[in-house]
Amino acid sequence: MTDAATFWDKIAPKYAKDPISDVASYEYTLGRTLSYLTEDDSVLELGCGTGSTALHFAPHVRDIVGTDISSGMIDIAKTRAAQIGVTNTDFRRLSAEDAAKLKDPITAVLAHNLFHLVCSAEDIFADIHRMLPPGGIFVSKTGCLSDKSFGFKRFPIKIALPLMRRLGKAPYVRFFTSRELEDALIFAGFDIIESGSFPSTSRYIVAKRV
Repeated sequence: MTDAATFWDKIAPKYAKDPISDVASYEYTLGRTLSYLTEDDSVLELGCGTGSTALHFAPHVRDIVGTDISSGMIDIAKTRAAQIGVTNTDFRRLSAEDAAKLKDPITAVLAHNLFHLVCSAEDIFADIHRMLPPGGIFVSKTGCLSDKSFGFKRFPIKIALPLMRRLGKAPYVRFFTSRELEDALIFAGFDIIESGSFPSTSRYIVAKRV
């Protein structure tokens, strides 16, 4: 069975070239997230991939640390930042679990399309809550594969995933509902101030530490 870092390292070049599957939903959530950020924010992104989202937000914040478990993804992100002359980003190879324990003065945390790919989401939520100052913002977008909106597609995926993982063709995937995700954030101490499904299979949540 391929570990997560090796899996994402292997597909990093292809991932960087793949087009966004739902441009309208992606751009909508980018706009909503930007509305919560200010030029004084120091931002941490978990699971930053090849850096597209971090580089989008970089001109609008003080600085942004992008983290990912894959060194291949991070190398591409660093190259992209250098190519376009963005200097207030810092891309680091870190797992989500380790990134959530950073001691940097972070005021906002982002995690897009990540938490269905980790098995310790609840622990990470608790660490992010401890990291943020009062009023700090946590924005996530997560595939909720047990939601009814995902339809019957979730059943063949559940059946095929174990074999695909053994063959190194798929990462770990967790199945949970939007309600379970929001309940976990509330249990960690967050207030949810906005949520919605964009697209219907992904839950976009803005939470605040009070």
